[in-house]
Amino acid sequence: MSDAYKQAGVDIHAGYEAVERMKRHIARTERSGVFGAIGGFGGCFDLSALSTYEQPMLISGTDGVGTKLLLAIQQQSYNTVGIDCVAMCVNDIVAQGAEPLYFLDYIAVGKNNPAMIESIVSGVAEGCVQAGAALIGGETAEMPDMYEATDFDLAGFAVGIVEKSRLIKPELVEEGDILIGLASSGLHSNGYSLVRKIFFKDHSYGFDAQFPELSRPLGEELLTPTRIYVKEILALHQLGLLHGVAHITGGGFVENIPRMLPSHLQAKIQLGSWNVLPIFHVLQRLGNVTDQAMYETFNMGIGMVIAVSATDKEHALDVLRQYGTEAYVIGSVVSTQDDTIVGKEVLI
Repeated sequence: MSDAYKQAGVDIHAGYEAVERMKRHIARTERSGVFGAIGGFGGCFDLSALSTYEQPMLISGTDGVGTKLLLAIQQQSYNTVGIDCVAMCVNDIVAQGAEPLYFLDYIAVGKNNPAMIESIVSGVAEGCVQAGAALIGGETAEMPDMYEATDFDLAGFAVGIVEKSRLIKPELVEEGDILIGLASSGLHSNGYSLVRKIFFKDHSYGFDAQFPELSRPLGEELLTPTRIYVKEILALHQLGLLHGVAHITGGGFVENIPRMLPSHLQAKIQLGSWNVLPIFHVLQRLGNVTDQAMYETFNMGIGMVIAVSATDKEHALDVLRQYGTEAYVIGSVVSTQDDTIVGKEVLI
């Protein structure tokens, strides 16, 4: 049977090898609540191990890495995109105050290359370690008629927990709250269709291209993994400092900041109050992209925005410094009736 399947393009034995290679990486992610070993039909997690919750709510999120994967495939560099996959999921759920519990991944390949799959999963495991989540299962699907031999896709699913009374929701944000931006590590995992168009279709740069603004070759810059903000956000939440959190992903500032606000409030952002990373300046210049489009597409150097009371601003900044997180006061929360603009302020 396996020989016939192999003739159809699916190598079962390579799949077995890939699973064995994964196990040492998965072991790094074990945490309280993990139940049973990898290999069952479903990943198990024992919620009774978390006995401190009175009204526990589960928060879930799923996402992928998008066309950033094409750059990993073309450079044959696979060990960071797993971090991206975890980050895109856990940064979403921690924005509602949830502590990530566990993660599952889905890898679809054209040809089962155990070494490549191990490298991908090593990144997933690293992301889980950074987030405090257990990697309790997943799926690797070999689909030779769907993908070329060197192609793959990667997606994930995270589940977290929060006390019902401590769910972060828009109703908590108040007029006069201060907005603090947490620095991103780079492009994270959004806008890569435009990135690839500008660098590789419109200008035909190679991955080894050097730019005066960038400290490393273009290919390395573009594969910088997404920052995971779980530990610092949970620390702030534990102290009761957070009124709102926005994960700046697809849609940039324009789409994501309003998601943390009630309908009668808006954000007043002070442009120039943080360090816009050089990669964004390079993209805007080469692509002749408008400011509006940049802020609608990219994180512009800010991966998370939090809302805190004015009296808690310094405390929150101090906590972020303790976690080594570069942070900036970037604006405030105002009424939607406020249309006053001074200098480089914008309303979102």
